Amino acid sequence: MYCHYVHMHVIVKQVGDGKAMAKTEPLRCNLTQLRKATRRVSQLYDALLAPSGLRGTQRALLAYLARSGSPTMGELAAALVLDRTALNHNLKPLQRDGLVTVAVDGNDRRSRLVRLTKRGEARLAESQVAWREAQDRFETAFGSKQAADLRQTLELVASLDFGEHPTAPAS
Repeated sequence: MYCHYVHMHVIVKQVGDGKAMAKTEPLRCNLTQLRKATRRVSQLYDALLAPSGLRGTQRALLAYLARSGSPTMGELAAALVLDRTALNHNLKPLQRDGLVTVAVDGNDRRSRLVRLTKRGEARLAESQVAWREAQDRFETAFGSKQAADLRQTLELVASLDFGEHPTAPAS
């Protein structure tokens, strides 16, 4: 079952006879469009990665660990733009399956280090062909140049500072 929703914006106009007339039009909501696109692309990657036993989010975490070594939980959360609760949620199945370890940092006992295990390295390597197929399918459908431009734009969006705690407008 597919559920489609659209944010609507209601415009109320007063017409010549003094009656109010409501007109709806789609609201250009950045969040809605980003989430729809993310879900669609995630479906592609998850379907192709399924035989490896990984979801796209899990593979991205393993790939980041392979590139960065042993970051602290705080460093990993910041790099992936996740809060610690979401990071822990994503790490649990990887820990359970022996793909990563989380251990106390010997230099700072308040910190925990996340490491990719040999088993995690092997699973990441096993998933490479499926990941490459997902990349190729996306770029075939979207265009290689557009995909490169999109990655650059999304990197910029991820780095923007929208204010740590935006305040709601007063009513």
